[in-house]
Order: sequence, then structure tokens, then C-alpha cells
Amino acid sequence: MMNLIRWFVEADTQIFLWMNNNSPAFLDGFFLFITRVDVWIPLYALLLFVLYKKYPGKAFLWIIGGLVIMALLADQGSVRLFKETFQRLRPCNEPALDGLFRALKEGCGGKYGFVSSHAANTFALAFFVGITTNKKWWTFMVIWAFLVSYSRIHIGVHYPADIFFGALFGAIIGLSVGFAAKRPAQVSVPA
Repeated sequence: MMNLIRWFVEADTQIFLWMNNNSPAFLDGFFLFITRVDVWIPLYALLLFVLYKKYPGKAFLWIIGGLVIMALLADQGSVRLFKETFQRLRPCNEPALDGLFRALKEGCGGKYGFVSSHAANTFALAFFVGITTNKKWWTFMVIWAFLVSYSRIHIGVHYPADIFFGALFGAIIGLSVGFAAKRPAQVSVPA
């Protein structure tokens, strides 16, 4: 079993090095921008408006409650269930990788990276919005979540497995909470 884990970690490291070193440098500014949480605020405001239009009145309270629960589960779950349990160093905190990849962000974030909270949070939101709105929003949000998540590899703070399993965890949270919030919200929509 330990050999399998060692093989997986080594393969993930090699894929990270290849992806990070071969990611187009002309996109550095874009990925440094999109990875910042504060630039998402206008998107969040727009999503709240879209959700309010679809679920007016008391129905919106179910959606807001679902969003809060989803955000807590995805964000805190990625830290408490994964990062604190597995304690896998981020590539930018791994001394053996020093100088082998492009580290674009000053400061690395937290010490551990498995799973990516950015991936968990963005995919949770993407799937929640997809379940509670329509296919166009879902498509847009998944593309956005993918770009934000990939930015973490590009700037050198996460391995691909951090992203993949963070996205999977987030998608499960988003789907589950989205379905749970949508049903009572639909019943509450005024006629």
C-alpha cells in the first residue's frame, strides 16, 4: 500500500512539474488575477441577484441558507477533513522542489494543500448554481471553477491531485446542498 501511495505522490509531482513549467507564461497575469478571492465579489453579487429573481420572497431564504451551508461545508471540510488529516505540503512549501517550477505567488498560502480549498469552493458553488438555476449558468460556472482551479497549478501552489479531489469534494457538496435547498425553495416560490 505504501508503494502505491509513494507512486501516486511521485506521479502527481511529475505531472505538476510538467503542467506548471509548460503553462503559458503570457497567462501569468490572468491566473494571478483570477486566483484572488476578492475579484470574485462582483460574480457573487450577480449570482445572488439571479438567484433572487428565480426564487423571490421566502424561497430566497432557502437558497441563502443553502449557500451558507454549502460554503461552510466546502471550505471548512477541505481544511478540517483533508488538509489537517493528510498534511501534504504544497509544492511551494516542499524543499525538494525548490527551483524546479515557476512559483508566481509571493507567499504560498497555508502549509498544506491536499485538497485545494479554491477548487472545493468554486466547484461547490458551480454545482449549487447549476442545480438551482439552469444549464447556461452551470456551464459558465464550471468553466469559471476550472479556470480558478487551474490557476492554482499555474502559480505553483497546488498539485493536480489537490485540484482534482478538491473539485470532486466541492461538486458533491454543491450537488447535495443544491438539491436540498432547491426542493423547499421551489415549494415556497409565490404563485
